[in-house]
Amino acid sequence: MAGLAAGLGARPSAAFEASCFRPLASPVRSGTGTASGMPCHWRLIVPKRCFTVSSRLTWVEDELMEIRKSQEQSSAKSKKRPPLRRGKVSPQLPVPEHIPRPSYVGSKGLPELCKGQLHDAQGIAGMRAACKLAARVLDFAGTLVKPSVTTNEIDTAVHNMIIEAGAYPSPLGYRGFPKSICTSVNECVCHGIPDSTQLQTGAL
Repeated sequence: MAGLAAGLGARPSAAFEASCFRPLASPVRSGTGTASGMPCHWRLIVPKRCFTVSSRLTWVEDELMEIRKSQEQSSAKSKKRPPLRRGKVSPQLPVPEHIPRPSYVGSKGLPELCKGQLHDAQGIAGMRAACKLAARVLDFAGTLVKPSVTTNEIDTAVHNMIIEAGAYPSPLGYRGFPKSICTSVNECVCHGIPDSTQLQTGAL
């Protein structure tokens, strides 16, 4: 590129000028003729290779613009987020007494693995109802995820929805987990505890 730029700024050779500039074949006008009778009007004839050089330069400029744009986008994406900071965790929310508790609630050990079960018609209907409720809760929780909203506010809203449906929020009390949902934001790998941290634009 440096050699090409230097070549474009230099004076063309005599051979190149001879190939580009040719006299017009128009009649000699009064006061414009030469001693040899040849016209003194000149016309610039640009060879095809000049257009090739111009198109190549345009292509290079386009490529440089694309590279610069890609670098700017990469720089914006690579900006480091601030380090994770634990927010304030609110007290555990209550569950009405009439709602049955899972076996692991109040137990410090690992829950026992259930053996295989063959459900009757009533059991299958119960599974379908539980799955439908879980789908509604998941959709509802997704609508609450917005900038400036705290994960604790999302937990409270989801907890109340599950309680109103007469169900028990399964994460609550599992091996001492204090909340009804898990909120793992950005670098938090899994089982994040909802707290006073506000969600920010671009957070995962």
